[in-house]
Amino acid sequence: MKFQSLLTAAAIAALIPSIAAADSGLFVAGNIGKAELSENFDGFDVDTDSTAYRFTAGWRFNNYVALEGGYQNFGRFDQTFDDAGESVSISLKADGFTIGGIGNLPISDRYSLFARAGAFFWDGDGEINNVTAARPEDTNFYFGAGLQLRLTDQLAVTADGSHYDLDNTSSTVVSVGLYYRF
Repeated sequence: MKFQSLLTAAAIAALIPSIAAADSGLFVAGNIGKAELSENFDGFDVDTDSTAYRFTAGWRFNNYVALEGGYQNFGRFDQTFDDAGESVSISLKADGFTIGGIGNLPISDRYSLFARAGAFFWDGDGEINNVTAARPEDTNFYFGAGLQLRLTDQLAVTADGSHYDLDNTSSTVVSVGLYYRF
């Protein structure tokens, strides 16, 4: 699974120089925010949040449609439980690569709404008292929506929420970021 994710990322990276040579829609973006997770992990109801970040690059075909690829890291979800008088520490984390599309709806010269969706190639790690209990990996769906405020012709600020399916659970990430169009 990691090999497929790395292969996808390498293919995207290989395309960037040729896309950049064409004069228009190449963009890069970075976001930081909060990821929320609510899951029953090995009999423990983990309900916590963490700091998440995302980096993307893509090609904007016109004012309405773009293709993006990127990396999403959910951070580390840590929670401690009292189990029959004994402290039990649970730690969950996941990250992976995305490839998907963006639909953009300009609502003024400076503001636009957008929706994004695609495939998420991820792997995770679950620990109980610092001992690995699970190492899941899969490819699942993600989707989200947000608002973009253009500061200049090239630079914009974004705010969005994205939902990621992760096997039998899911995580929602609310973030803000910077978007730069070359």
